[in-house]
Amino acid sequence: MRGRRRFRTAAAATMAALLCAGALAGCTAVEPAAKVPPTRPVPKAEPLWDVSPASVAAVGDSVTRAFDACSVLADCPEVSWATGTDAAVNSLALRLLGPAKVATHSWNLARTGARMAELPEQMAGAAAEKPELVTVMMGANDACRPTPGLMTPVADFRASFETALARLRAGAPKAQVYVSSVPDLRHLWSTGRVSPVGVQVWKLGICGSMLADAEDLGPAAERRRAEVRDRVVAYNRVLEEVCAGDARCRYDGGAVFDFRFDGGQLSPWDWFHPSKDGQARLAELAYRRITKE
Repeated sequence: MRGRRRFRTAAAATMAALLCAGALAGCTAVEPAAKVPPTRPVPKAEPLWDVSPASVAAVGDSVTRAFDACSVLADCPEVSWATGTDAAVNSLALRLLGPAKVATHSWNLARTGARMAELPEQMAGAAAEKPELVTVMMGANDACRPTPGLMTPVADFRASFETALARLRAGAPKAQVYVSSVPDLRHLWSTGRVSPVGVQVWKLGICGSMLADAEDLGPAAERRRAEVRDRVVAYNRVLEEVCAGDARCRYDGGAVFDFRFDGGQLSPWDWFHPSKDGQARLAELAYRRITKE
């Protein structure tokens, strides 16, 4: 009996040793599972472009003031494409804000006759209102000079536009900017020159670089008009390039330059500025671009 007990004791000891050896040779201890920290929701990035801004400031020239749209030689801002209150035009501000807020949440700071050199001052005024959107339509008067030689140099045009955006950013860093292209002045000439009234009014000195001697189709006159058109194209290239460098700026892609105004969309008093219907078309083009997702 004692021998059997000694045998069982030795066998148990041997088995324990073998199991221990096996554990050391091929077994690894199971580590407890690491605790995974709870995930936190990632905050959504603020969109750089809001398709429904709640306030609008407009800067620019006679087009934004709706010059000659209601009566001869007079501004008519109530039909402005940008901030007008006339329901027939259905301005950009009316479309974005609704009629109840246009008077309190939109500002028309444009000036008839203004050129790009004035835009920094207008932009500073717009920034003071802290608008969510600023519309820019400027440049036609830089090309519409008495002669092509007096047109604003492209480098000066660029410098003024860059300064204007910097002024806006200094006072309203998050304001969105919609930049309209300069209209195709040569198309306006080709449309209006068929009107005897328009031709007579143009002789008073409207946009002489393009509209002077409107009935002259000779080579010199055609070269002059081509030079003005080329300058407008260069201005639009500047607007596009400078705007592209600002994350909160949208250029219209040449929509206004490409728009073919017809006789009914031009002022019956000067056959050059947009009529009420022309203002409505500008509002539609702007709204389409601004609200594009």
